[in-house]
Amino acid sequence: MRKLTHSEIASNRINSDHPELQQRMPIYALLDNIRSLYNVGSVFRSSDGVRLKKLFLTGFTPYPPRKEIDKTALGATKTVPWSYFSDPLEAVSEIKASGIKLCALELTDSTKPYFEITPKDLPLCLMVGNEITGISKPLLDAADFSVEIPMIGFKQSLNVAVAYGIVMYDLLRVCLQSNIHPTRE
Repeated sequence: MRKLTHSEIASNRINSDHPELQQRMPIYALLDNIRSLYNVGSVFRSSDGVRLKKLFLTGFTPYPPRKEIDKTALGATKTVPWSYFSDPLEAVSEIKASGIKLCALELTDSTKPYFEITPKDLPLCLMVGNEITGISKPLLDAADFSVEIPMIGFKQSLNVAVAYGIVMYDLLRVCLQSNIHPTRE
């Protein structure tokens, strides 16, 4: 085994000169009142990794340009399509009008494990919420279903950016194993 060089890794990547022209997976995300700029930057970076179709930043979630976001995003704010809505329900209206299912990453009375998401659930918008209070009630009411990451330790939750990354990469797995490829629209 040999570690790849930076130029070898770069040769296997898509061209980022015109990210708006790149095909994307049928995966979307909505951030609801995230406090930490570093969490937002981390979400951007994970979103780039799965070639997310669009990221919706809502409420008091900070949005680019901010140096704290850029520090962890490492340029992903320029490669991930995003928009900001002060009212999260306006974002929900746009998402629902496009026929995209809303999935809350939240502990609810009807939650299922994230690894039970199937291709029939796509296209899908994963909603994650505030680091302390989670997803707001109006957004939870708008969700089509909710998923959780099983926690068998003493704590009941993970950092929001870590949880986001886990579920996003499993959604990518669902797409790739189901032969769902990136598309423009």
